[in-house]
Formats: sequence, structure tokens, C-alpha cells
Amino acid sequence: MPNAPCPMPNSNFTHLLQKLMQQVGISSFKALSRAAGVSERQILRLRQGKLAQMRVDILLKLSQVLQIKLDELVLNFSELSPDSSFNKDKEKKNQHSTPINTEQKLLQKISELESEYERSHLALKQQREILLQEFQQQSLQHLESLLLQWPTAAQKAEENPQLAAIKIVPLVQKPLEKLLLAWGIEAIASVGAELPYDPQWHQLMDGNLQPGEIVKVRYIGYRQGEKLLYRAKVSPV
Repeated sequence: MPNAPCPMPNSNFTHLLQKLMQQVGISSFKALSRAAGVSERQILRLRQGKLAQMRVDILLKLSQVLQIKLDELVLNFSELSPDSSFNKDKEKKNQHSTPINTEQKLLQKISELESEYERSHLALKQQREILLQEFQQQSLQHLESLLLQWPTAAQKAEENPQLAAIKIVPLVQKPLEKLLLAWGIEAIASVGAELPYDPQWHQLMDGNLQPGEIVKVRYIGYRQGEKLLYRAKVSPV
């Protein structure tokens, strides 16, 4: 278990967090960070009781990993918690405080945060579905001619094996080129092209060549701007 850090200006809940971590078999704050998918800075805020600076989704992730309810997590690690051993001095200074009312307000705040999180999560899910639908519709528009004409062309090819393939190729090629252009995707060379070998953009199918030696493109590759999608497959000339 990690040693307790130097005293901090705010309440220190490190020992309490270590106890909860030990119960679920987590040995370090770094391991907790990885398991919950949150930064170590967020872990530090929890140790300091700075829950007001933490998003509710972060608290939810931590509560799930620590196997503790969200409201219990907030109550145990909040500077407002009446049960916190770190706040006894505050209670002594204020004999007329009302812990029950404070707890009720805190629980109400937790409920509000949970509702807000659920609304945000639902809104994000709906937004993703809308974006996906828009993406699909735009893609279908680019492929419209292929979708409408390909089944008929394929049927005619089955009925007439002598049908020249050159008549069918444009049905596939033109919609595909249109779609790739819309997405900013360009081909790396063309089939049959002879050019200097470049390992960054070319995948050698056989043999051993040095960069700059002439190769022939067997299968084209693709890139999107400077991002490589597929290397062009080449072979020695």
C-alpha cells in the first residue's frame, strides 16, 4: 500500500480510500486510476475531499470500481460529511450545526447530479444515433447508382455469360470513386504502375529491395491526407 502523502491544506481522506481499495484488491492509486479509467489527478482530488471539483461521471466510475454506492462515496469523502473523522474539529467549533440537514442537502445534490448525468448520457446517445444516420444517408447518396443498378446488372451477367465485363465495371467504379472523393481518400498509385519503392507507402509482396528501386503495383493502397490506410502491394519489376 502506498505511503500516506505529506499533509495537505484540505481534509485528507487517503487512509479511507486505501481501506476501500484494499477491500477490492487494488494495491496502488495508479492501479485505481487504470481500473476506473480516470486520471490520477482525480484520485488526488478524492483524497483531498474536493468532490465539488469532480464530475459526476468520474465519481460514478470510482464508486463502481470501489464497489460502493455513489451517495456513500460522496458522504464519506465530502468535507461536509458529519461522520468524517477529519471534520470533528469543525463540529467542535460549531456546536449548533445540524448534521442531519447537511446530509439531506448532500443526498439531494447527489440525486440532482445523477439525474443530470443520466440526461447528458441520453442526449449524447441520441446525438450519436443522429450522426450515424446522417453518415449512412450521405454514404447511400454517393452509392445510389450502384445500389439501384448493380442487382439488375448482376442478373443480366448471370443470364448472359458472354456479357462484356467492361460494361459492368463503371457501375462499381464511379460510385466508389465518388464516395472516396467525398471522404478525402485517395489511391496510392494505380495497378500496373512502375515507380520507386517507398516502404512508407508500399508493401513488398516478395523479394528484398532497397528504397528507390523500381517496383510494379499489383494492388493499390489508400491514404486519407497524410494518414496511411492501406499500403499499395508491390513486387519487383
